[in-house]
Amino acid sequence: MKNKIVATFWFVLLVIAGVEALHFLPVLNVGGKPLRKVDLLADIRKDEVVEIEVADSDTVVLPVVKPLFVDTCKEGMTCIEDYADSTEGGGMKAFYEALLNQDKLNRPLRIAYFGDSFIEADILTGDLRAMLQQRFGGCGVGYVPITSKVYGFRPTVRHSFSGWESHATTDSLHFDRSLQDISNHYFKAHPGASVTLSGQKKYASRLDTCSVSTFYFLSVDSVYLTAQINNGKKVAYALAGDSSLQAVSVRDKIGSVKWTVDKSTPSSVFYGVTMDSFDGIVLDNFSTRGSSGQQLAQIPLKILKQYNRLRTYDLIVLQYGLNVAFERGVNYTYYKNGMIPVINRLKAAFPQASILVIGVGDREYKTENGDLRTMPGVKNLIRYQQALAAETHVAFWNLYEAMGGEGSIVEMVESNPPMANYDYTHINFRGGKHIAKILFDTLMYGMEQYEKRKTYEAE
Repeated sequence: MKNKIVATFWFVLLVIAGVEALHFLPVLNVGGKPLRKVDLLADIRKDEVVEIEVADSDTVVLPVVKPLFVDTCKEGMTCIEDYADSTEGGGMKAFYEALLNQDKLNRPLRIAYFGDSFIEADILTGDLRAMLQQRFGGCGVGYVPITSKVYGFRPTVRHSFSGWESHATTDSLHFDRSLQDISNHYFKAHPGASVTLSGQKKYASRLDTCSVSTFYFLSVDSVYLTAQINNGKKVAYALAGDSSLQAVSVRDKIGSVKWTVDKSTPSSVFYGVTMDSFDGIVLDNFSTRGSSGQQLAQIPLKILKQYNRLRTYDLIVLQYGLNVAFERGVNYTYYKNGMIPVINRLKAAFPQASILVIGVGDREYKTENGDLRTMPGVKNLIRYQQALAAETHVAFWNLYEAMGGEGSIVEMVESNPPMANYDYTHINFRGGKHIAKILFDTLMYGMEQYEKRKTYEAE
């Protein structure tokens, strides 16, 4: 037999050389995602120094924006940047004043927290609400749209419903923008349609009972409703038609409440039910999956003003960006310009409210070498969100920086137990509690600094 050792050696050498040559091929993409490079010598090759992309390319220059006032931050804290002066609305002053003078409000201090899937099912907001209610009082989950796609996953309220025709801004067909409420929904009732909210004890201590439940609707014709508290006696309401938003409330120690539409007309639209307190803190979660936030500009100003009359807010939070940022995004001027009308509309509808823009959090992508890195597009978007706050004279909080910056979502995914999902984008409820604590501490520090500054200026 022939000795094939030499031939085998040359064959193996050629295979190794061929595979190593694949390392030098251009980056291949499938579905917009780079395939990981072949690298047989990865374990012994000296690591290349990877330069993290800066906030913007040289072709896009944003002006340096500085807040009108910056608190001296504690080490390790990312403070809120306020771009409103003391004579105009929109900055944090109104919210801090409301916190410090709750006893003079004669109503609960209300927060409207708008966002995308990052806060869906009350992630983050549920814990922020609990912390604020523990500190300042209050109870209940706040405003809940009549139906919800995530009702079974939301741990802060037990929510059931039947007999409704649901319409949302995310619908591709048959959505009448002129009818939508503050949550970008409206609902039509079939005879006997009902919605039930029940408090729960497991997630937070102040959610099992509340003091008042309110039902919001719009009908130019008469509406007949029934409210049932704690599965007890039913109370009937006959309400005359009105061209403006209406609200009817029941008051008691409410563990559960069921609202039923006994009679209405096809033109009647229904919006939401609340579990609230008479004082303390109320925080409403308004999450819309896949949203950029720009859909808020489509809510009729008249409807928003009517909500302000019936449900006055002291702080409006806008937390968007997951559905805007993309891997190599550089210029987000179109997004900033699209959000300016949103903030101006909210200012017009809720002139007494502080407005806080929260920047997008950390989000990862895989490089051609398979390494996880923060998307450069995320860092770019944050600068535009900061510029948005500066141009509209409201407040801004850099969530990405507060989370820990580069790679912080990876640390949350790899923590034990995990605080974020393996899409390296979305947090879970443990992560929500972690970030809620950071935001709560930041808000409390801002309030304390505001009070000190106010006292100093009065001397």
